Amino acid sequence: MEAKAILRKSKIAPRKVRLTIDLIRGKNTLEALSILKNTNTKASELIEKVLLSAIANAENNLELDKEKLVVKEAFVDEGPTLKRVNPRSKGRADRIIKRTSHITIKVAERN
Repeated sequence: MEAKAILRKSKIAPRKVRLTIDLIRGKNTLEALSILKNTNTKASELIEKVLLSAIANAENNLELDKEKLVVKEAFVDEGPTLKRVNPRSKGRADRIIKRTSHITIKVAERN
C-alpha cells in the first residue's frame, strides 16, 4: 500500500526543486523531514508540506504506521509556464518565462 500527495502549479522552477528532492528519495520519512528542516531553501518548505500531507494520507486513509514509512517515489514535473513581457529600448520586448512545477511524493511501508 502506498499513499501519495501532489502539489500542483507551485511557483518555483523544477530545476531548483529537483536539487532538494534528490536528498530525500528512498529515505525514512522521519529522516527526510529532519533533512528538509535543516535545508534552507524555498523548495524544502514546499516539499516538507507535501511530505507531511503524504504521511497524513497514509495514516488516516490507509492506517499505516508513521514510523515505518519510507519515501518510495519523489519527483518533480514541469507545470504550465507563465509568459511575461519586459519592455526594452527602441520598442523591443524581451520575454520572461516564469516556470512552475508539480511536486509528487509517494510513501509506503518498509518491507
